[in-house]
Amino acid sequence: MRRTLAALFLMGAMLMAGTALAQERTRSLVTYGDVTIDLIAEGRGPLIVLLPSRGRDSEDYDEVAAGLAREGFRVLRPQPRGMHASKGPLKDITLHDLARDIATVIERENAGPAVIVGHAYGNWVARMTAVDHPRLVRGVVLAAAAAKTFPPRLSQLVSKSADESVPEAERLAAMQEIFFASGNDPRIWLKGWWKEASEAQRVAAANVKQSDWWHAGSVPLFDLQAGIDPFMPEASRNDLKNEFPDRVTLAVIPNASHALLPEQPAAVVKAIAGWVRGLK
Repeated sequence: MRRTLAALFLMGAMLMAGTALAQERTRSLVTYGDVTIDLIAEGRGPLIVLLPSRGRDSEDYDEVAAGLAREGFRVLRPQPRGMHASKGPLKDITLHDLARDIATVIERENAGPAVIVGHAYGNWVARMTAVDHPRLVRGVVLAAAAAKTFPPRLSQLVSKSADESVPEAERLAAMQEIFFASGNDPRIWLKGWWKEASEAQRVAAANVKQSDWWHAGSVPLFDLQAGIDPFMPEASRNDLKNEFPDRVTLAVIPNASHALLPEQPAAVVKAIAGWVRGLK
């Protein structure tokens, strides 16, 4: 009996060790030309690449990345240019340049094509990557993506949220209005903003016509919306599905706003894992 229990305990320990090994988080640098991308990687399985929102780094995905790794995926998080150890030109760049960074990371992994998850601004980069490098992209998840048009005031509030020279109370009020649903604490986003990178990202989007990336080539799209997102009003909820009915799957996560990831990480993991497993 004791030998049986000991054997079972040993097997359990080995399984746990194997799972931990499969999910081990590593950090490395991917370089090409004058660009260096700081890459966080974890898990084993089909490839998922996570792209953060404007002005923020991929560590916003910590809980989501760990959850997807536990679900049996290989998860890559390339830090955008100008953040942490990621370096590269920031002046007068375009979404095509940022898409090339992501494509290079996928190619170096040699395990594509990948599903790319783009949070907020990140979905623009994801869609541009699908247009410019279609053989590397299996599908795109639009996490808390904005409607095709939204009030310019919202972009101004994003800038106020990121500006550490603005009084904290004003920043928190701005973040509560545009990023976090009622009852979800915006204080977790007081830090983690990268001003120079954010401005470069703004210019990169302005230098490309929206129509060039909006369609995301011909890949499947998962429109993963936050239930209370000023960038995606109720009246626009079905717009993308109506525009690309054969390619778009729509899901809405309640009690979340534009920040989405830190608000409902478990629901985000469940939704993404389920959709990716359903891809052909």
